[in-house]
Amino acid sequence: MHAERFQVTPVFLNGRIVPREEARISPLDRGYLFADAIYEVIPVYRSKLFLWSEHYRRLERSLGAIGLTNPYPEHKWRGHLGTLIQQAGGGDLSVYLQVSRGAEESRDHHVPEGITPTVFAMTLPPLPPDPILEQTGARVVLLEDIRWHRCDIKSTALLANVLLRHEAGGKGASEALLVRDGWVTEGTSSNVIALRGSILTTPPDGPEILPGVTRELVLRLGASEGFTIRRERIRADQLIKADEIWLTSSRRILAPVSSVDDHPIGTGRPGPGYGRLRLAWLRHLDAFTTGAP
Repeated sequence: MHAERFQVTPVFLNGRIVPREEARISPLDRGYLFADAIYEVIPVYRSKLFLWSEHYRRLERSLGAIGLTNPYPEHKWRGHLGTLIQQAGGGDLSVYLQVSRGAEESRDHHVPEGITPTVFAMTLPPLPPDPILEQTGARVVLLEDIRWHRCDIKSTALLANVLLRHEAGGKGASEALLVRDGWVTEGTSSNVIALRGSILTTPPDGPEILPGVTRELVLRLGASEGFTIRRERIRADQLIKADEIWLTSSRRILAPVSSVDDHPIGTGRPGPGYGRLRLAWLRHLDAFTTGAP
């Protein structure tokens, strides 16, 4: 049902809501030719944008990092996305939005002046619950981080991430944790948090990782549950000594890891720390969905 519904939902393109099959973007758009574009993925629960302010700030930061002016003030973004959500039927979903530098008359590496950005957004179906993941955890592998050196920018240039995820899948894993110079950075589409004792450790923000909006929420929930939070680098050869490892992302929120390179983490199943944080997340979500818009 979800897939059928989202095949016919409208999209937002340059200030207008249009049927998806009528959306037209120039083949000379720099987002298409150079991945010269920024994106965000924002969860929606009961038709309400979740952690909107945090996602909007990250959008502005990424746009500024590539020298691209934000095409809309915050209230207009919120209005456009709210209309898109409503016309898509509302409920629980995600919004994908993308801003490219726009289309020019030819293909040129030089950054042009005065062209109009292309602004696109669409809705995505929610990820279905995964009872197997809840019961057994995710298998992950360690792979060399071959991405560029500005991973803090949420760029659409994701080919390295795609290839690394594909390689992980070929090894029977659902995610790859990336390693640069012996240090864990993040997953191909997730941040990583390690639990040892009562201490939650996550790599510090920097050009090597994306500052995860969901990761920050999980860390806040962890602090409220009595865990100590440390933002420190994690050596790849020490990762398997963690009692628990979790992955965070906007669409999955929180996922437990059962093994790294076939080494079991803790008991090899989701641990009690994950159980506490999952309950804290569900309470937080309930408060959000039952509160005022």
